[in-house]
Amino acid sequence: MKQRKAKDLRELSDMELKNLLEESRETLARQVIQHSLKQLTDTAGLKNLRRDIARIETLIKERV
Repeated sequence: MKQRKAKDLRELSDMELKNLLEESRETLARQVIQHSLKQLTDTAGLKNLRRDIARIETLIKERV
């Protein structure tokens, strides 16, 4: 999974960021389960996804 750039995320609205955060968390949960069952081939995607979630959360907090 490709990392999202903070520059691109800043262009999104608050609602879009919240939706993206929810989707990312769901995706991370699925991938963690797949990883534990040894079905996940791209394990580096977990790290990228965690960083994307942190990036999105940071932008949401900046806007408050």
